[in-house]
Amino acid sequence: MIGVRPELADEQPYGAPQLDVPVRLNVNENPYPPSPEIRAEMAAAVAQAAAAVNRYPDREATALREALAAYLGHGLTAERVWAANGSNEVLTHLLGAYAGPGRKVLAFTPTYSMYPEYARNTHSEYLTIPRAADFTVDLPAALAAIERHQPAVVVIASPNNPTGTTTPLASVRAIAAATEAVVVVDEAYQEFSNHPENTALNLLGEYGNVVVARTMSKAFAFAGGRLGYLAASAQIVDACRIVRLPYHLSAQSQAVALVALRHADEMLARVDELKRTRDEMLVRLPQLGVKVIGSDANFVLFGEFENRHDVWQRLLDQGVLVREVGPAGYLRVSAGTPAEMEAFYTALANR
Repeated sequence: MIGVRPELADEQPYGAPQLDVPVRLNVNENPYPPSPEIRAEMAAAVAQAAAAVNRYPDREATALREALAAYLGHGLTAERVWAANGSNEVLTHLLGAYAGPGRKVLAFTPTYSMYPEYARNTHSEYLTIPRAADFTVDLPAALAAIERHQPAVVVIASPNNPTGTTTPLASVRAIAAATEAVVVVDEAYQEFSNHPENTALNLLGEYGNVVVARTMSKAFAFAGGRLGYLAASAQIVDACRIVRLPYHLSAQSQAVALVALRHADEMLARVDELKRTRDEMLVRLPQLGVKVIGSDANFVLFGEFENRHDVWQRLLDQGVLVREVGPAGYLRVSAGTPAEMEAFYTALANR
């Protein structure tokens, strides 16, 4: 039998540990599930979709894209919104359409660990330049790299995962103006930002090469629903339609996501509470003798540890799972419920 592609030979599947422990604060989920009433409505929507499960779903996800456009506002219409199975698939569609063999993808590290995998899987060359010492995008270095490498796609996570750092719109604007590349602003955590109104959605009317990627997995408490989406020009959306697999979003996924969007205010009701929890971490963690990085997301990067894996294991031994990711010496913890946070603080104090 022929072997796997050479570039995959020594690779491991992506994935944060999924361990059955009392406190799981490692994957940036919203820890509060939907209300019983919304869950019942979701179940009814699935049952209704099941009545036509012998038929293919709407391959354009028209109603869902209309609802997403209405949620985002900014004058968007369904023609300028695309949806897929998580923002992971959205990014894969973008790279499949605009990157690929002979083309380059540029990102700013440390950043989301899936970006190089998107590039690898689409046979794109993945290039990175380091962020500044405070983990912001070094704009002069970014512009120099764009001029030097001429990437086809530039990816900016804002707020950035795993640091929680926001990239100012002025920097995004400067980058978009300096290149013909597709500039993807990955706003998976934008709803948790201290200034959610400072979104790259504001730039869509000004720059046709800007794409804003979002997800319902985080603030929307919809991680199990696997629904990501983007807003961009109709031309970019049409390019994603070319590379998507047929009927890529199931009828059930579309139906349940529509319920979540109809109840957006309730699904997002805990966002302010989680932001307060994050801000409390920024105060309490230094009191426990660790350094924190200012965050605009629902997580905090903390350290620096001489042996971060040892600290990670000591927390896990006490029933608390955090993420071993990002710059050397740091760990990342997600905002959880009050009880989960107290368990985390206690475990960290006893590390």
